Amino acid sequence: MFTITRLDSAPPESIDSQIMQMVVDYVTDISRVGIAPSNPLYPLYQYGVGHEVHQYVQAMDGSRGFAVELIVALDAEDPSIVSGFLLYLPVQGDLQACSVAYMAVKADRRRQGIARAMVGNMLERYPHAELACFVSKVPYFAAMGFQVLSARGPQVLMNTRDYQTEGLLAVLDIAPIYSSVEVRQIHAYLLNQHGKRAMTDAEKQRDRHLDQLTRQARLFVQERQRLH
Repeated sequence: MFTITRLDSAPPESIDSQIMQMVVDYVTDISRVGIAPSNPLYPLYQYGVGHEVHQYVQAMDGSRGFAVELIVALDAEDPSIVSGFLLYLPVQGDLQACSVAYMAVKADRRRQGIARAMVGNMLERYPHAELACFVSKVPYFAAMGFQVLSARGPQVLMNTRDYQTEGLLAVLDIAPIYSSVEVRQIHAYLLNQHGKRAMTDAEKQRDRHLDQLTRQARLFVQERQRLH
């Protein structure tokens, strides 16, 4: 069993570190790139996406000028163990709206209703919620009450209503993370480990995969609209 807790200020280090470990473990699901573990660029995205989430968690202190909220699922028997997390952004100018930024549930705790419970907790407060997911996850979120709105790059945009909020969604600029010294150092290490050709192939593989996901999302939405 588990308990659901909503946080609107930065979590203690014990919770934060477990969230970061989950991001590293499940970066394929959390990343908007869908990077595969077999791709040599995988460690770079583990760092990059981990840093993205870390920055949003830090922004919970209000220092970035916009709201960030976090829901965690804690193990009922041992509340020091985090079983899942949902980080979302309330929309400015619309008290009912929010946007899901990142969500993960530990592999050994899946199919126990944790994600549904976290989303349900969020919807109690923000009934007009939006998220973007890969085509493969659409039925999962549709079962939670989300409907398809449009394609957004490699993902499908879903919402609990049939329209987007007119409020303002403030997000962090994550581009500097991927041009940071740390990312360049990781890239240099991977280049040294795998060689230039393998790294070039890895980038091509990532880009082909992204193109495939983007095409898949667009065709899926078109077919959906045609049927409706």
